[in-house]
Amino acid sequence: MFARKMELLPQTRLGMYTFQLPSGECLSTNSHLEETPFFDIDVPNKYLSYASLHAFQICFLFKRIFKLRVAEPPEEIEQLFDQFSENGTMSVDNLLKFMIYYQKEETAKKEDAQEIFNSLRHLNIFQRKGLHFDAFFRYLYGDHNLPIPNKVHHDMDFPLAHYFLYTGHNSYLTGNQLSSDSSSKPIIKALRRGVRVIELDLWPNSEKNDVEVCHGGTLTAPVDLNKCLHAIRDHAFDASEYPVVITFEDHLPPNLQDKVAKMVAKTFGTMLYRPESENLEEFPSPNSLKRKILISTKPPKEYLQTQDSKGKGNAQMLKTSSKKEVAQTERLYSRTGSDTIDEQGQVDEGELIEEEDEENAVPEYRNLIAIHATKLKDGLAKVLGSDQSKAKRLSMSEQQLENAIYIHGSEIVRFTQRNLLRIYPKGTRILSTNYDPHVGWGHGAQMVAFNMQGTGKYLWIMQGMFRANGGCGYVKKPEFLLKNGLQSDVFDPNEPWHVQTHLKVKIYQGEGWHLDFGRTAFDQCSPPDFFIKLGIAGVPADTYRREKSRVVVDQWAPVWNEEFTFPLAVPELAVLRIEVFDYDQAKTNDFAGQTCLPVSELKSGIRAVPLHDEKGDQYRHTRLLMRFQFD
Repeated sequence: MFARKMELLPQTRLGMYTFQLPSGECLSTNSHLEETPFFDIDVPNKYLSYASLHAFQICFLFKRIFKLRVAEPPEEIEQLFDQFSENGTMSVDNLLKFMIYYQKEETAKKEDAQEIFNSLRHLNIFQRKGLHFDAFFRYLYGDHNLPIPNKVHHDMDFPLAHYFLYTGHNSYLTGNQLSSDSSSKPIIKALRRGVRVIELDLWPNSEKNDVEVCHGGTLTAPVDLNKCLHAIRDHAFDASEYPVVITFEDHLPPNLQDKVAKMVAKTFGTMLYRPESENLEEFPSPNSLKRKILISTKPPKEYLQTQDSKGKGNAQMLKTSSKKEVAQTERLYSRTGSDTIDEQGQVDEGELIEEEDEENAVPEYRNLIAIHATKLKDGLAKVLGSDQSKAKRLSMSEQQLENAIYIHGSEIVRFTQRNLLRIYPKGTRILSTNYDPHVGWGHGAQMVAFNMQGTGKYLWIMQGMFRANGGCGYVKKPEFLLKNGLQSDVFDPNEPWHVQTHLKVKIYQGEGWHLDFGRTAFDQCSPPDFFIKLGIAGVPADTYRREKSRVVVDQWAPVWNEEFTFPLAVPELAVLRIEVFDYDQAKTNDFAGQTCLPVSELKSGIRAVPLHDEKGDQYRHTRLLMRFQFD
């Protein structure tokens, strides 16, 4: 009564109960059902030519045995090998021709091809005379064939305002914005990922005699400022030699400012950049600031304000939030017994605070400031129309930016051509979620500050954008954001733009999941059923419905051979999103890897695309084999 017939294909499963082999021979397990709860079947060797078997328990009585299939190379790649090889062997010169003419690596040299040869010498499939097909196929899947450059290649001699900077928000928090711990560990982790802007909130301790870093007015536990500064000093240039900016959200009286000045000077020494003048017309270049630390802050007006003015700040923040967000925030903050919140509640309307308030700061502290910060007080129009002879940094919440771009979009773009604009998450993002970074990037904002401790698509997009330029944390802004002409010439991402190019993406296959995931990570009863979602994140004209591949059933090494086309109006700001899932009919699909790639950096041709986990860490083995073409 348990009998079932299932054809055994050379690349698929060994089913349970009764098996129908291609020869017509039947192998039955019925006679074993009363002898043992599990069974084995003798299958002719010609059907067991693959790497290994995976067994999955079914109904506590039986095992389904599946072959771990090694994906066969696509026929298209075999034809390419035949085209560029001679007598089944690819020499260094043949490989160089393939790199130049098919992969479009026009600057490739013979030394590059030789380096690829050398990287394959340890493989048993390598031949002295040249690459046989198996070795060529392993090269296509290897680290010498990645989809984007892994070295700095942008011009790094322009002022800082000409670059997007990889920017963190409340960099010391380990979790949510209300009750998580503060620590130096998230700072170290961010720096090792290439983050170049670290934010520290400075508050007096309970005795008012020392400085601590915490999210003021919440239940977050503080961390010692000294620990944070030493963590930055020791790890600032682990991932990149380009400058690190520390933004102080300052809530200190003058005596503690003086203490901070001495701590900073002692900790960083010659690493600290001190400008010769406070009135810089433009910021220095990343190249001129290599391995330097820059301090950016504003006067400590928050400390001088009364509790009443803080309450007004909170009210202003809540005023600009939705009813649902207001209710959530009120519930969360009512538990803390405090009405004090961080910077999100302190950017309201009033007057522009700048040079006059800096007089309140002690001279030693003021001399630390390399990038002078200002805030909105008398409306954005006054800031944008104020004296532009002094380069400065302006901070706005994501919501303020969204409201401002409808009236002042062109002026904001023009402002960011010489000054720095920092965008930070709105105060109701208690769970450290993030927002669409393209709203800021599309208007020239250099510092789109993100909560790095979370997960989600927007954080993946942020990580993808800053994989550009060798992952150094600085990405040169497109020229159209720096064009300083008539107002009608200034870029507006919300305008309808004509399609500039089409990106064609072909997914051949994938491998490595069985090495990075457990045998039953996706399904207790069978191998995974993988499918892929692809899409573009960018300006509104480029962000539309996502594409989806077919589901490949019961395979650890899926083969798709599907192609998708994406028309792009602003490819310079576009990010290609790739996500892999295990299909599950009964519940939510299981996550199986993701990556985001800056379209402007994509190499043409067939490429190995490593996948990352939900936090953005790269898997050791899991990757896709894809082809990229621009029409």
